[in-house]
Amino acid sequence: MKSVIRIISFTLAGLLLVYGSLFSLASPSTIDRNLNLTTLIAPPTNEVVIASAIEIDAATFQDNLALYQNDDPGSVVVIYVTVQMGNAADQTNHTWRELNDFTHWSFQNSIEAASVARGAAIVQFGDENGPRPGEPGYGVFVPNATIQVRASPTSPTAQQSYKIELRNSAGLWRNQSTLVLNKHNSDLSRARQKLNFDLMKKIPDMVSMRTQFVHLYVKDETADPPESAFVDYGLYTQIEQPNRRFLENHQLDRDGQLYKAVLFDFQRYPDQIRMVQDPLYDAVTFSSVLEIKGDLNHVKLIQMLNDLNDYSVPIEQTFNKYFDADNYFTWLAYNILTGNVSTENTNFYLYSPKNGAKWYFIPWDHDASFPLRSWGKAGSFQIAEWQVGVSNYWRVVLHNRVLRVEEYRQLLDNKVKQLLSFLAPDRISEMLSAYKSVTDVYVSKLPDQYYLPGSLEEYEEIYERLPDDIQENYRLYLQSLEKPMPFNLRTPQLSTDGLTLNWEPAYDFKSDEITYHVQVSSVWTFDSVIYDETVVNLTSLKTGPLEPGEYFWRVIATNKLGKTQLPFDAYVDVDGGVHQGIRQFFVAPDGQVLE
Repeated sequence: MKSVIRIISFTLAGLLLVYGSLFSLASPSTIDRNLNLTTLIAPPTNEVVIASAIEIDAATFQDNLALYQNDDPGSVVVIYVTVQMGNAADQTNHTWRELNDFTHWSFQNSIEAASVARGAAIVQFGDENGPRPGEPGYGVFVPNATIQVRASPTSPTAQQSYKIELRNSAGLWRNQSTLVLNKHNSDLSRARQKLNFDLMKKIPDMVSMRTQFVHLYVKDETADPPESAFVDYGLYTQIEQPNRRFLENHQLDRDGQLYKAVLFDFQRYPDQIRMVQDPLYDAVTFSSVLEIKGDLNHVKLIQMLNDLNDYSVPIEQTFNKYFDADNYFTWLAYNILTGNVSTENTNFYLYSPKNGAKWYFIPWDHDASFPLRSWGKAGSFQIAEWQVGVSNYWRVVLHNRVLRVEEYRQLLDNKVKQLLSFLAPDRISEMLSAYKSVTDVYVSKLPDQYYLPGSLEEYEEIYERLPDDIQENYRLYLQSLEKPMPFNLRTPQLSTDGLTLNWEPAYDFKSDEITYHVQVSSVWTFDSVIYDETVVNLTSLKTGPLEPGEYFWRVIATNKLGKTQLPFDAYVDVDGGVHQGIRQFFVAPDGQVLE
């Protein structure tokens, strides 16, 4: 039953009494400071209105925007690292030279040892005048952290990226204990990572990461003789490390599941992804597909992958059960528009709260974004014709099954158009202006000037052209919807009466017939074609017998609109050149086909 207070007399004391009662029941933010008499004489009530309960899988996936309220995109934090010789018990008894020399470690020990090797360090925060009072490490003379190299053993670079782990005694820096310092070796702008994470802070249904420009100084006391002065290591971007503390800081479930995609196509991976209790479980094997950053209970992950790879169950049923449409299509649309092609099976995190069923995409690593395709530059790596728009994601089980559904393609298109408006050139230009005031200082002097992946003239051109790259990526996205999807060539089969060539069908969103142009040659340039045939809606044909030797074959798919597509396959020549859509094979003297 509702209890109602009725005002009998409108005396000044009565009005003040009612006003005081209202004030005590309301929070300051809800009080109308211009209350009039009409407001005061409205019958008050002690009724409490409670919002409808929301189930965990129906809750909005959103970031903790309060984390970014003090961000200054044009600021630089100076970090001083003094590297010292640690001890064998902590496995920090490595010199600074050893940590940075991946080639040495790979040969003398193993790639795994090189990846986890770390050293003892004193880490201090400050400005160009030195460490600042009140910051972690100030006045410290013994190691308060460990430091290790973040680099690929297969492609070491002159300038390394680093990961710093603050010890408990050091406290936290901005409520973080793990600091990732990214050297952005392949990024001539030195700002792609910061630009992307700053953009994503303002996009609903996404969780971004805090970033900070860092000027790093290192003093190596493990050298012979020990260094007595700090050496300038140039400009870095500090990026928040996704871990349990990250989840907590972003108001997510710190006890939930969190995985970093390494080479993850959403297949089942029964030999790699196992429960910890499984006698055949191996952490290193598991991490070759997904790195575990959260809870060790993988039952929910395995169930999702089992259902996703069960093609007898409609994808609509599986997708609605395990994924949040707003988060998924926003993440996909953003990467398509920014041209971040290295996100099809890597460079993202999967997160799920412990008591929920749904999985959410958290972005990570944007070095490949804004590839300036309109300028004719694709960054430091070659991209295939199919690595644009939706076709870039076609060989991943989840994306392949989802994108076949017209309703889901429409949801993606809606997100693409929403983000296209947000990612306007003026907005990006304004943000780049703040970053460039920082990067200009460092690219024009050592050590960064020496190792820039381009000239200073090209650096200026990138900042000028980068804001318009979104429009080119949007054009390529639209083109990808009109083309057949890429496909795989299969291993040729040789018999006494000829060679059988097989390939996967190229999917067309309009279900049009597909024409396949098939060629076999003795050279990858196809200057000498041995077999040439065109078939419609067939994915297999037989050629004549082939003599022992080396061969190349390719298939070009064409739909009714005249739009063509190449297979996923590629041939790498002896000089390292990559030739898309071609597969190499050998016919041995005994008739076997070898690849």
